[in-house]
This record gives sequence, C-alpha cells and structure tokens, in this order.
Amino acid sequence: MADWYVENMGMVIVKQQDQLPFMTFLADDSGQVMIEIYSNPIDQVPNYREMNPLIVHLAFVSDAPDRDKARLEKAGAIALSDDILEDGSHLVMMRDPWGLAIQLCKRAIPMLK
Repeated sequence: MADWYVENMGMVIVKQQDQLPFMTFLADDSGQVMIEIYSNPIDQVPNYREMNPLIVHLAFVSDAPDRDKARLEKAGAIALSDDILEDGSHLVMMRDPWGLAIQLCKRAIPMLK
C-alpha cells in the first residue's frame, strides 16, 4: 500500500518498520502533511470499501483531475464520482486498490497556498 501511494500519489516514505505492525509514515510533497498506515492485530481493519466515501477519504490537490483519474485507474483505483461544482471546482472521488476513498480536488478558489 505504501509503495502504491509513493508511486501514484507523490508521497514519500519518511519512516517504515519492517516488522509488525509495519508502521509506515508517508509525507506529501509539501513536507507538512503526513499519514500513517499500519496493520495492528489488536483490531481488524475497517471495511473501507463498504463505507460511504463521505465518511472518510484522503483529499489530494490535483491540477488535472481528469488526467489523474485516468492514470490512477490504470494503477488499480476505481472511480466513484466526477463532479464539477457550481463554483467551477472539479472533484473526483475514487477508491485506492484497498478500498480507501481518495478525492482529487481542483478547487476554483484554492484552499491551500
């Protein structure tokens, strides 16, 4: 999973354990945002594939949501929705190969600098 996010979402592995629980910290290209993925045997992994993507998703800024959508589909992601909002924002909701929802966002008025 970590490799997929590195190869397809521009993330960088900052720290990674090679034994249980395989904690992996991934940073975005700003160096200000990090996500952590791991397998903790204390509880089962939620069934993200069955969850409404509006409950939890990872949002990524995209300058070209259509192009990124096509590229991610080739890498095993599944498209769920593709919406242009009234303000001109373009939002694409997808699932990564493990079922976790990811959103590609091209906001008409950027939220981040």
